[in-house]
Amino acid sequence: MPSVTVISVGKIKEKFIKDALGEYEKRLSRFAKIKSVEIPDRPIPDNASPSEELAVLVKEGQDILSKVNKGDFVIAMCIEGKKLSSVDFAKKIEGAYMSASSITFIIGGSLGLSEEVKARADFKMSMSDMTFPHNLARLMLTEQIYRAFKINANESYHK
Repeated sequence: MPSVTVISVGKIKEKFIKDALGEYEKRLSRFAKIKSVEIPDRPIPDNASPSEELAVLVKEGQDILSKVNKGDFVIAMCIEGKKLSSVDFAKKIEGAYMSASSITFIIGGSLGLSEEVKARADFKMSMSDMTFPHNLARLMLTEQIYRAFKINANESYHK
């Protein structure tokens, strides 16, 4: 069974988001082993200088990379990444399993992702030109992963 890991910076606090994530993870479990890894937010000083922000970004990046397995196909969620339709995303996932048994998605914190994390990525993806709250982006990504597995299983998905 394929394995999917979603690494994200920050803890989900809202019950309705946790419930929705749980529902999609449950649905996805018939297609893949799904694991969520939450990396704690590193505090950013008020009125942080660019060098202070960079230091936080680098530390978060180190925290993230410590959770990535060597053979994983890594997809970094970042604004400069490529936008894909749901069908193209399904094809990307299907293709990733040709070279790896596990796919790891990475969602950064409020400062984004470090250059080291982006360099480790096998693919950089963007969901939209819009900015979304971190928790909502994680939910949307999980839903799209589920949709991709449904598409790849030749099952309809209209909900």
